[in-house]
Formats: sequence, C-alpha cells, structure tokens
Amino acid sequence: MAIAEEIRPTTDALLKTTAPKRPANMGQIIRWGLLFLGGILMIMPIVYMISTSLKWPHEIYNLKLIPDEPTIENYTFVLQDGRFFWWFLNSIVIAVITTLCNVLFDSLVGYTLCKFRFPGRYIIFIAILSTLMIPTEMLVIPWYLMSQQFGWLDTYWGIMFPGLMTAFGTFLMKQFFETVPNDFIEAARIDGLNELQIWWTVAMPLVKPALAALAIFVFLGNWTAFIWPLIVTNSVEMYTLPVGLSSFGDEADVAWELIMTGAAISTIPTLIVFLIFQRFIIRGVVMAGLKG
Repeated sequence: MAIAEEIRPTTDALLKTTAPKRPANMGQIIRWGLLFLGGILMIMPIVYMISTSLKWPHEIYNLKLIPDEPTIENYTFVLQDGRFFWWFLNSIVIAVITTLCNVLFDSLVGYTLCKFRFPGRYIIFIAILSTLMIPTEMLVIPWYLMSQQFGWLDTYWGIMFPGLMTAFGTFLMKQFFETVPNDFIEAARIDGLNELQIWWTVAMPLVKPALAALAIFVFLGNWTAFIWPLIVTNSVEMYTLPVGLSSFGDEADVAWELIMTGAAISTIPTLIVFLIFQRFIIRGVVMAGLKG
C-alpha cells in the first residue's frame, strides 16, 4: 500500500507533463469576444435605464452609472400615482387578450391552409402574406375611420382590433403545421375525432414552440405599441403604458427619472412572459435537432 501511494503522485505528475496541450483556437476566442462585446452593448441601455431611475432630478445628466445619491423616491412616486396603475392595467388587458386571440385565430387559419385541400387556398395564403408589405402607417387612417364609425374610439376594442389576427402569425403557424405528419391527422379521423378535436388534441401539442414564439412576439408588440394607442385614445384613463409614460414629459418638463422608472417597471411583465415560454422554444429546438 505504501509503495502504491508513493508511485501514484509520480504517475499523476508524469501524465500531466506528457498530456498534449490543445492550442488556443483564435477563431473561437474572437467569436466569444465579439459575443461578449455585443452582450455588453445590448445590456447597457437597460443598465442606464435602471441607473437613471435611481437618480434625483439634478443628477439626470450625470453620466455615472452608479448615482452619487441613489434613491427609490421615483419608484414610490410612480407606484403611488393612480394613473400609472390604470395604464399598467390597460396594457396588461390589451396585451393578454390580443395574444390569446392571435394564438387562437392564427393557429386555426394556419391549420386550415395547411391540412385542408380546397380551391383557392394558395390565393388566400398569398393574399394574407401580401398584407405584410403594407406599412402600418398607411393603415392608421382606415383604422381610425372604422373606429370612429363603429364607436370604438377610446375603448379597449378600438385599441385591440387591428392586432387580433396577424399575417405573420398565420404564416408562422402554417409553416409549423407543415411539420405535423399527415398520418397522425388521418389516424385521428379514423378514430372518429372531428376537425376541431384533431386541431386541439393532435396538432396543437406538436407545435408548442411556434405557439410560444408567437405569444412572445405578439405580447411584446402590443405591450410596447405606441402610435395606434396614442391616436385612438382620448382620455388619460385609457392610455396604455407607453402612451402614459410619454405624458410625464409633457407635464413634468421631461422628467426622465420618472420615465425611466416607469420603463423599468414595465419590463417586468415582458421578462415573466419570456421566462414562461422560453422553455417551449428551447424544447422545440432540441427536438428538431434530435429529429435531424
């Protein structure tokens, strides 16, 4: 035993000295360096936003990331402002309902265009995709005239109706439904399921990554929407969060500390949505790699 214990350190040292050293991969170092710099550039606006939200008004134009006199008075003021609660609630209601409608309607249309054979379906699909080439700014006037005629101005419905279904979501869901084997659909039909049951119980579980991606995109798009909610709302109580935060600039002579505070609070729901749905996207990527 004593001889073995004496030989073991010598053997370990010999293996360490004789093991070949892998040369540094310069390309990999450059890639990681660029990714690190890109990550810093992407996170700096968030860091500056949080830093500004902790500053007093006289420190706003101080470029230091760490305030000399950090304070949470801005958060107290914003959270105690009754208008901020309504703006936050409006944004939550609009973003959640619009996201659910997109997941429902876009998946139904995508499934129909993918799994049903009927005359004119390609023309319908191309017509839907063609709407992606129309800038949103060109649609604002028709949307406003429609809202005015139907009495939707300054209402939840007036804010939501342009985005309850999107061409991008329809295209995304159709492409993912293409990956669902037709044998599964036919087997479900033989078992006696109707088309809605097949869509819900067979097809939808197989496209969860697409549903998660669509939910994230739609939620973020409606949560940060500014132009259309600004045009269609008149009362302060109906403002969404981005529109409401912009009013701080008009009333408080560009109170950047309040705007940044509200923006910092408004990022919480987006982080929650991403954390909830990201696992479905990652699972879909892993499964795609296994299938390949």
